[in-house]
Amino acid sequence: MPPRDEADAVAVARYRQIQAVSRQVVTEVQGIWAGLPAHRIEAELAGEAGARIVAAVVAGQLSVAQGAQAFLAAILAAQGVAAAPVGAVAAAAFAGVASDGRPLETLLFLPALAVTQALAAGLSPADAMLRGLATLARYAGTQIADAGRGADQVAMVAERRVVMYTRVVQLPACARCIILAGQTYSYSKGFRRHPMCDCTIRPLTEREYDAAASPRELFQQMSAAEQRRRFGEAGARAIREGADMGQIVNARRGMSTAGATTSEGTTRRGWYAHTARRAGSEFDRSPGTRFGQATSTRYGRTTTPRLMPEEIYRQAGGDRDAALRLLRRNGYLDQ
Repeated sequence: MPPRDEADAVAVARYRQIQAVSRQVVTEVQGIWAGLPAHRIEAELAGEAGARIVAAVVAGQLSVAQGAQAFLAAILAAQGVAAAPVGAVAAAAFAGVASDGRPLETLLFLPALAVTQALAAGLSPADAMLRGLATLARYAGTQIADAGRGADQVAMVAERRVVMYTRVVQLPACARCIILAGQTYSYSKGFRRHPMCDCTIRPLTEREYDAAASPRELFQQMSAAEQRRRFGEAGARAIREGADMGQIVNARRGMSTAGATTSEGTTRRGWYAHTARRAGSEFDRSPGTRFGQATSTRYGRTTTPRLMPEEIYRQAGGDRDAALRLLRRNGYLDQ
């Protein structure tokens, strides 16, 4: 889909940047996975191979999160506005944690369990490993995209001139995303996505509301075969005849926002600890988890839960100053 204007081009460039990082990381983890034996997959993912996979995805998360501030500045410049953020995005806050709040290594261990279950169901080792690899690639790609969107939205909240955002959908895309294309949301509204969703956001100032393609415009850009594949034979025909796309597709099916809290970075030596300590949090010896197993209690953890950004926006209730305070307190914006 060709960009409509300079700001649209910036949003598309950000989409391509995140996709490039995601493809690179998925290729890297595929290479690691290819050398692993099916009968020892749980031990391998609990050991060095698993650590290498986690490190690759963490590096991808960090890379896309580090681009958020520059993306925001570029898209504002394209709208004729000078960036003046009230804080800098703490990119490290988006690395090493899954978007549902669990430790990333715990999520990335699940493909090993998928292989074990497939073997128990009678699949060959090769087929079981293919099933596990598909799961791993889906998790890795999703977590990188979520990190990029999460960092972009924090950068957007820290820029007071941004009041809304619109969903940027690039073809090919699923029907659920297509019918949400071009819809605008408050800057503090959590982004609804599904596994492997690659949609991105376009921040909007007050004068920018109608820049993105509408669902019907995206539909018209698709070939007849692609329309049938995404909406079904009857659904595609009904849409061409003028039916409401929202009645054809349940937009919320399989869509969700990120989790509420996380324990990532909450040890005494974690990067979140210094902000929690200043806020009066106490620390205890409760263990965390690694690859699904309890970890050592050597380092105390803060007793104050660390909120995920989407939960912060919900609690702030549209109060930007409250959201900024909570983003700083929870380590997403530098002090």
